[in-house]
Parts: sequence; structure tokens; C-alpha cells
Amino acid sequence: MKLITPSHEFLQEIDGEEMLRRLERIGRVCYKSEGRITDTSYRTFLADLLARGHESVIEHEKVSVRLICDRGVTHELVRHRIASYSQESTRYCNYSLDQFGRELTFVKPCFWREDSQLYGIWEDAMRAAEDTYFRMLDAGASPQEARSILPNSLKTEIVATMDLREWRHFFKLRTAPAAHPQMREVACALLADFQQKIPVLFDDISPDSAP
Repeated sequence: MKLITPSHEFLQEIDGEEMLRRLERIGRVCYKSEGRITDTSYRTFLADLLARGHESVIEHEKVSVRLICDRGVTHELVRHRIASYSQESTRYCNYSLDQFGRELTFVKPCFWREDSQLYGIWEDAMRAAEDTYFRMLDAGASPQEARSILPNSLKTEIVATMDLREWRHFFKLRTAPAAHPQMREVACALLADFQQKIPVLFDDISPDSAP
């Protein structure tokens, strides 16, 4: 049994400033103000668009991210419908094979200390789920049958592709204090990277803000 923490990876090189320059060129078509473009005008132009709620312009750019998290988190992620997803399949992945090391990988819950009683109870349950899963496979069950006992804490990989407007919507909902702690753990770390890689468009979103 392997225990990990969530992580993420961008699946393309992100040149945030070039991305914003393209968005400015697109957005200025609406106002026929292309002649006002300068080397730095994209910052104020796009900040003004967001302030006025004219967010459809930023739908022209998209970002793909591979998330490694637990399956419970992905159940919330895929509720964002203006997106594309590709997820590791428990129907077809047979975790008893050598490529998986004949072990299950689980994501540590962020809300319990590892030396706490509750964490110990959770860890025992994961070990029991792993043992049962392999016993079922060894007894002749197929992976899609044996997966019925796999818990939400099972590690999964999912690629999510959203346009920048939908990423803004995702972060506003999933980094807010009311979000599920494990969903928030994933979203806050991802938001910090978006804010670093793509100026302006995510600067107004704070994990301390209410939805």
C-alpha cells in the first residue's frame, strides 16, 4: 500500500504574457480599438474587461492540467461541465499487475494528523480495502467487478481541460472556505500556479474569500 499527497502538472508550456496578448487582440475586436495596443496594454485592458464582467473574451484560451488526487475529489471536479476530462479507469486498470507494483495507492486525508486516532482508523480501512481487492482478483473477479469495494481515497489521475473563464469559475467555487477540504487542497495549490503563470486573470481570486 502506498500513501501520497495530491499533485498536479501542466500539460503544455504556459507563456502567460503571450496568452494575454492574444486575448487583448481578440477582445479589442469588440471595440475596434486595436490601434491602442502597446507592449503592456494587455494588463489594463483585460483587468478592465474582468471588472466589467466581460469574461467571454478569455474563453479563447484553454489550459490542460493533470491532477493526481483521490477519486472523491474528481467526483466534484467533473461537475464543472464546460470542460473535457480523461481519467484513469478502474474498469480497465488491474492493480495486481507489475506495472502498478501489485499495490493500491491512496491519497492521505488532509484533515487528520498522521499521528491521530482517526488517521490510524482510516489507514486500517485502506489496508483492508487493498487486501479485499486483491483477494477478489485472485478468486477470479475482473477489475471492473473488484473495483466495487474501492474507496474514495483511491489515487486517480485525471486530465482536465478548461478555457480560462471556466478555470476562473472553478477556482472561485473550489478554493472558497466552504469547499470540501480535499477539493480545496487541490484547488488552492493549482490556483497559486495559475496566478504565477498567467498574470491578471486570477489575481482577484483569494482562497480566503466566500463564493
